[in-house]
Amino acid sequence: MTTILVTGGAGAIGSSLVKALSREHQVLVLDDLSSGWIENLRGLPVKFWRGSVTDDEILKEVFAASPEIVYHLAANFANQNSFDYPQKDLLVNGLGTLKVLQYSREAGVRRFVYTSSSCVYGDIAEPIGEDSHQFSLDTPYAVTKLLGEQYVNFFHHHHALPTVIFRLFNSYGPGEYPGKYRNVIPNFMLRALQGEPLVITGTGEETRDYTFIEDTVAALALAVSRPEAVGRTFNVGTGTETPIRELAERIRDLCNPGVSIVFQERRVWDSISRRCADISRIRETLGFAPKVDLETGLARTYQWFQENRVAEFRPL
Repeated sequence: MTTILVTGGAGAIGSSLVKALSREHQVLVLDDLSSGWIENLRGLPVKFWRGSVTDDEILKEVFAASPEIVYHLAANFANQNSFDYPQKDLLVNGLGTLKVLQYSREAGVRRFVYTSSSCVYGDIAEPIGEDSHQFSLDTPYAVTKLLGEQYVNFFHHHHALPTVIFRLFNSYGPGEYPGKYRNVIPNFMLRALQGEPLVITGTGEETRDYTFIEDTVAALALAVSRPEAVGRTFNVGTGTETPIRELAERIRDLCNPGVSIVFQERRVWDSISRRCADISRIRETLGFAPKVDLETGLARTYQWFQENRVAEFRPL
């Protein structure tokens, strides 16, 4: 069995990855639970540390367990949070990433996988490929996720650390609870279930590439099984754009057809009108193909909401 460390392993993506990995490997999880949920790890055969990736004492203890592979998902999430708390964003996403890289190098890990974000692309209006160098960064989160990429590339080129970078496009699905700094889908579902209007900040024609969490995890798993991934950066998305208005309508029809959809002014930091992944590189290099369409993904997310009675104990 391979020993694998997942930082941020109690989050929605992290816990789904942990669940998949723990079937065949020994999994270590480090998470401070600032945006993860211990409920996501219940029943999983993992060793868990509650702590921050900025804490050297915790990191020493975790790396003493000799992980061979590191998935670094821990982050101060996400855009609005970074806008409100930019210093914390830099500390966790910048210094925290650097520390995990340093400990990984010293431990001689054989693969370091970094989850970046599509937000590093800024306001590019066409399907985006990984070779784009047009970075129009409009939030501290975008700045620090790109900073993390640069540190990862530095350790690969100058310290021969085998690294892989994934830029995730709007991952969603079971395991993500709603909240002030969470993504639109769980927050829309909660509002619908509580009979509140779904609030769109913008015209509703803004698009995003919504990727079901099961597909995101499948892409992350390829980082370990495919040697040609090393040293590369890959988009993880579907290649399909969905307007936020259509997303709201789908969630309303699924959860509570009686709720209304209302529009407000865009948030001051949000300048992105269109975002869609070009996934040709990950498809051709690693054989990745998303399998879950939006209708199915939303239905499965709604089922998880119902089974876990999320609307009853996770108010906004």
